[in-house]
Amino acid sequence: MEVRGLDEVRSLGNAVRGKIVFYNRPMDPTLKVTFEAYGKAVDQRTRGASVAAQQGAVAVLVRSMTTLSDENFPHTGLLVYEEGTRKIPAAALSTHSANELSALLKSNPKLTVNLKLSAAQDRFVPSFNVIGEITGRDLPQEYVVVGGHLDSWDLGTGAHDDGAGVVQSIETLRALKVLGLHPRRTVRAVLFMAEEFGAFGADEYAKQAKAKGEKHVAALESDCGGFAPVGFQVQGSDQKIAALKQFIPYLAPLHAASIEKGFSGTDVAPLGAQGAVTVGYVPVSTHYFDYHHSARDRMDAVDSKDLHAGAAAIATLTYLLAEKEL
Repeated sequence: MEVRGLDEVRSLGNAVRGKIVFYNRPMDPTLKVTFEAYGKAVDQRTRGASVAAQQGAVAVLVRSMTTLSDENFPHTGLLVYEEGTRKIPAAALSTHSANELSALLKSNPKLTVNLKLSAAQDRFVPSFNVIGEITGRDLPQEYVVVGGHLDSWDLGTGAHDDGAGVVQSIETLRALKVLGLHPRRTVRAVLFMAEEFGAFGADEYAKQAKAKGEKHVAALESDCGGFAPVGFQVQGSDQKIAALKQFIPYLAPLHAASIEKGFSGTDVAPLGAQGAVTVGYVPVSTHYFDYHHSARDRMDAVDSKDLHAGAAAIATLTYLLAEKEL
């Protein structure tokens, strides 16, 4: 049974019992910021199985989260089973396959699908954040974090999500050292583990920071791909956002002059709850979801000039956050 969203499944009720629910609401290709389109569509993948199971469905198929309207690469991602709800199988379809299935259903409403999956949930094992830092010259006990996450979905190599953010974070420390810059506050690069499966690394880092009494002034995350810079989104008070806008003259030559209020990132959000100003790197998002969580997310999808330009913008803002008053 083809549906366009979770509310439709709820309204159909018993009509979906015993059926495979096929979520086929595409990401909105008209939105300039593709992350907005993703946010409006991704609930089908994250919560679709549980909602369908509550109505008696036996499985779900989900149109891939991509702005490409007809391509043959499935895009995977996190699925959350709600506590107390029966766990039913769920699988992503490429947009090409979704288009074909939709057409087949229109010609034959009694169409059946045989679904065979080999995916499994393995037991938890220890994993680790990777941390390196340059100790501050005047305020070593105040921290500015720059980070990305180490894990990725195994269809590709995770080049944009989030190899780009990882190397940009490492590059920030390298650039400061090569340039002989020794900021007032400690700059810490954190490569977070297990973001894709529930942000376990970020939660543990924040937990340890609180236990140690570490004061995090700011935390910057790169998790939107290695594309050309646009600027940064800031989570914090209007006063803090205004304070960061003082840095626009430094960022403008790097084509990263946009400082706007918005979501900073999954890995730095727990530090925001402890009082840090959290910042997310914003690159051009047009083609991010061409690659996101798919076999296309490989090294050859990353333009080295764009990657370096983003790293320059991130390193510049990180230095300013560590050097200046906010």
